[in-house]
Amino acid sequence: MKSSLLEHLKSSLLVGDGAIGTMLYAGDVPLGVCYDEINRSQPNLVRSIHEEYVAAGAEFLETNTFGANRLSLAKHNFEHHVEEINRSGVELARQAAGDLAYVAGAVGPAWGMLHQELSQEDYAQAYLEQITALAAAHPDAIILETFLKLQDLLTALEACRSVCDLPVICQLAVDQYGRTDDAFEVTDAFRQLRGRGADVVGINCRSGPKGLLDALSMVPLEEGLILSAFPNAGSPVYIDGRFFYAATPEYFSGSAIRLRDQGVRLIGGCCGTTPEHIRSIAHALKDQQVVTSKKVVRIEVRRPPVQAVQLPTPPQAPTIVDLVRQRVTTIVELDPPRNLDFSAVVRGAQALKDAGADAITMADNSLAVTRISNMAIGQIVKQEVGLRPFLHISCRDSNLVGMQSHLLGLHALGIDHVLAVTGDPVKFGDQPGAGNVYDISSFELIRLIKQMNEGLAFSGRPLGGKTNFTVAAAFDPNGDNLDRRIKRLEKKIDAGADMIMTQPIFDPRQAKQLYAATKHLDFPIFLGVMPLVSAGNTEFLHNEVPGFVVTDDARARMARFGRGKKARREGIAIAREIMDAVLEYFNGLYLITAFNRYPMTVELTRHANGKRR
Repeated sequence: MKSSLLEHLKSSLLVGDGAIGTMLYAGDVPLGVCYDEINRSQPNLVRSIHEEYVAAGAEFLETNTFGANRLSLAKHNFEHHVEEINRSGVELARQAAGDLAYVAGAVGPAWGMLHQELSQEDYAQAYLEQITALAAAHPDAIILETFLKLQDLLTALEACRSVCDLPVICQLAVDQYGRTDDAFEVTDAFRQLRGRGADVVGINCRSGPKGLLDALSMVPLEEGLILSAFPNAGSPVYIDGRFFYAATPEYFSGSAIRLRDQGVRLIGGCCGTTPEHIRSIAHALKDQQVVTSKKVVRIEVRRPPVQAVQLPTPPQAPTIVDLVRQRVTTIVELDPPRNLDFSAVVRGAQALKDAGADAITMADNSLAVTRISNMAIGQIVKQEVGLRPFLHISCRDSNLVGMQSHLLGLHALGIDHVLAVTGDPVKFGDQPGAGNVYDISSFELIRLIKQMNEGLAFSGRPLGGKTNFTVAAAFDPNGDNLDRRIKRLEKKIDAGADMIMTQPIFDPRQAKQLYAATKHLDFPIFLGVMPLVSAGNTEFLHNEVPGFVVTDDARARMARFGRGKKARREGIAIAREIMDAVLEYFNGLYLITAFNRYPMTVELTRHANGKRR
């Protein structure tokens, strides 16, 4: 008979399972349905997924009950089936686990519908009801996971401790600095959770292995501390109506060892992970021992003070398409901040203008992470710096009404260059309780904008004038099936796109290949170039970010320098080589500023200016 879960974790590693939702989605269960209810309607499907994870080496299964609380189930009219859905979830996992794996009842954050006015007591009652139902089915533990705010997790933990004495695993979803959304450092958060009765503390979701490793590197291994980690398989990408993940099982194998080196004892996978990822983790951790001490890394986040910049508004200028047909033209990406301090963006925009950039482009809440509106920052840069804003517009956040209102607002402000993109799914950002809209695709968005340029709204209603947008479309030149990607690109051109902006390339040879594949189009294309910042950043981009493929040569060059000034110099050198190759065939450069380190793209912009002809 196997030992209790906590007894096992006191001395040994434990392999967790991967994503239930990802496997249901792969089995053609569409987004938008209630995945928890499938315990009732398709129990064999749920059981078979658990069995696949056990066969892959999982020794710890989470029940398919992440959102099976009254508030979340109410969105699908299943709020009266809390007990049945949770009981079924435990039973199905137990049937698959047998004596080979532990079973944990999974509880995620409760999210009420937008029109509801809910108190903290309402949320506490929702957790109490769900955890009572789970505990009655006799799992080996309760796992409270993917909580963005420490206070919400403490509410769920208190509810759990009031109704059962099962072991409790508490997992937060933290940001890139290892903080919760209510501004608690991960180390402090873990101490509070342990003080309130959590038996295991950890991190899951929100990012791939690198983000979790960075956050856990700050956590000292105190006596009695048991850590868990369930990373995503990188970030998702939306292609042809489906979501895909970049991080491979092989990458997870190495990541499992690094997590173990950080002192983690329970290691599994979250969004995007499959039995193959878990099989790699199980293989990597076989015969490995727990780690009881490590070096702790302290990360300081510096925020510069706000500095107002007063600069004149620029005169009217030719469009970016006009410029690129005449000479080398440079667009630089510099994203809006996640907080209220936008001074660094203004300073960066000024430096880029001085270096000769033709436009500054800003993403629309990239990776579904909330930032200051790019419309607002774009207008500030336009007024204070005099540099043309080139704004991304995502299909994710607005329906057709909001989308057209946004475009009319941009026109009123004189912002006339936009990049139409589908947008990263909101589930994987910092507001997972929100919903994706996707009323239209990027193809339809391009058509909508061009129709507004003709003076007509989507419905055909006259606008009383015409907008004058220059519309760029996105193109991913990396990966397999380039011919298929080119056909997709041609459809965007047919929809009315005026120019193309690509994901970054990291192989100079790709410039010639892309020229050969697209020269029949005779169309303005801005090739993406992004300077690598460090060896760790390079591996993260290559393994976890969709559409980023870094060459072995570039990875090896960055690995020689690790991180710091020398690594950044090498990243700039690699970027220059790529730019020189691009400019043999194209006039358009799209420089992407990693981590908003604009001095790097300032240097590259100056290099591009020296190539103007």
